[in-house]
Amino acid sequence: MWQIEELDLDAYLNRIGHPKVAASAESLRSLHRAHVLAIPFENVDVILGTHPGIGLDAIQTKLVGRQRGGYCYEHALLFGAALERLGFTVDRRVARVQPHKSGPRTHALLKVGVDGQEFLADVGFGAGQLYPTPLKDGVVVDQGGWDHRLTFDGDVWTLAKKTADGWIPQHASNDEPVRPIDYRVYHHYVSTHPDSPFTGRPVVMRVADGIVRRLVGDDLATEYADGRTTHRTVPADELPEVLAGLDVVLSDEEVDRLRLL
Repeated sequence: MWQIEELDLDAYLNRIGHPKVAASAESLRSLHRAHVLAIPFENVDVILGTHPGIGLDAIQTKLVGRQRGGYCYEHALLFGAALERLGFTVDRRVARVQPHKSGPRTHALLKVGVDGQEFLADVGFGAGQLYPTPLKDGVVVDQGGWDHRLTFDGDVWTLAKKTADGWIPQHASNDEPVRPIDYRVYHHYVSTHPDSPFTGRPVVMRVADGIVRRLVGDDLATEYADGRTTHRTVPADELPEVLAGLDVVLSDEEVDRLRLL
């Protein structure tokens, strides 16, 4: 149903710089980190109107073959296929973003089983999650310098981030099954609707230990785990260089089209 046989597993592992490993909780943690560090979160094809869709062939051509990034559906589907091919148990799920507000139920993530344990694997939530989170009520995981807490209420798992203002919910999910058609419907909304945060401006996010970089429109923010945040405005003529610094390398044609937006 999820086309995992179409994945070139060796090419994917080469893309993230990770050896082929047996399924274990430890290897899930290292694979998750390697994926997030290697493949950017970005929406450039969406704003250019050239997004190839979220079939696994299209995703691996873009994220693996073209060395580009993508957003949550691309990340989750690619990572999920790789995990299954390596022997993990994977369930695709959907989360409501900012559940304490009026956020949409449009975020793709994974529930992963291995070694008798279950984990939330979330490689496509912008610059948020370096590591998988055990599905245990109240568990706190240090995500590169930012604590994240998972809580369970009724049938809903809520992931929250610790900030100076307290614990801020990031997304909420449950075990309702998801089919490929569901992801295609959500992707269509997120990649085409004028109210989507991804259709009108560049959104690129990168995370590493102690530092998060976010380009949203022409604002480049750099956030540090010690609480400092800097901002700078990116002129249009510097955008390709800034994108390259965030590991989004475009062709000359893509650069020219981006400058016209």
